[in-house]
Amino acid sequence: MKISRLLPLTGLLLLAACKPSETTAPVKPVATVNGTAISRDIFEFYAKNVAGKASTELTVEQRSQLLDNLLRAEAVAQQAEKDGLDKSGDTASQLFLMRLQVLEQAKSEAYLKDKKASDDEVRAEYDKRIAAMPKTQYKARHILVSSEDAAKAIIAQLKKGAKFEDLAKAQSLDSSKNSGGDLGWFNPSGMVKPFADAVATLKKGEVTPAPVKTEYGWHVIRLDDVRDTPVPPLEQVKQQVEQLVLQSKWKAYGDDLLKNAKVEKNL
Repeated sequence: MKISRLLPLTGLLLLAACKPSETTAPVKPVATVNGTAISRDIFEFYAKNVAGKASTELTVEQRSQLLDNLLRAEAVAQQAEKDGLDKSGDTASQLFLMRLQVLEQAKSEAYLKDKKASDDEVRAEYDKRIAAMPKTQYKARHILVSSEDAAKAIIAQLKKGAKFEDLAKAQSLDSSKNSGGDLGWFNPSGMVKPFADAVATLKKGEVTPAPVKTEYGWHVIRLDDVRDTPVPPLEQVKQQVEQLVLQSKWKAYGDDLLKNAKVEKNL
């Protein structure tokens, strides 16, 4: 196995900092670079992320290569800090945000470790999500072109009896052209607003009387069918709902910390 990929040093060290050692006695570092120690925990964490295995599962040559990569990165990082790069431009911003991300993730895992979603909480979250779901789904086809005139010409051809699917295959710029413009079933929220609004005004079998403009171009749309949105039973989505409940608990915890923090805004 050839190990050549190196995790960004800042991410590696920040991630390793969130993985406390399970030993309390001092452990000799695997190496030092200009007096800076590379702990065995960091090396093991690095090995698992780069090689996908504990260092004990690697050959002597592979372990040596990993260590050399890590030491080289440390030497380069030290020089970058001497050059002041850790305090300038995007690098400083990336280090700051990476620290936030890693520590937030570590705190999230610690906070939620013993938290569970009760049956009542799961039911309440499920009911809330179901109530917020769009009540109607649409099945439609469309033809996407680059100009209003081209869309108007297509509408004129349809009025003369041209087949929508054939025009879609011949002229549409969208990948759905291969299936005659068929978009399958979709919720309005899954489409850009002008498109969704236009579909909602149509009856089954109708084509938009005028081109519909979106950020993607000009659309000619035909509504093929309408149905009530299928509602999944709770047992089918229970795990996902439990995760939503835990996410809400975590957000509430963060909101509470922010509420009690001394904050000054200067936007």
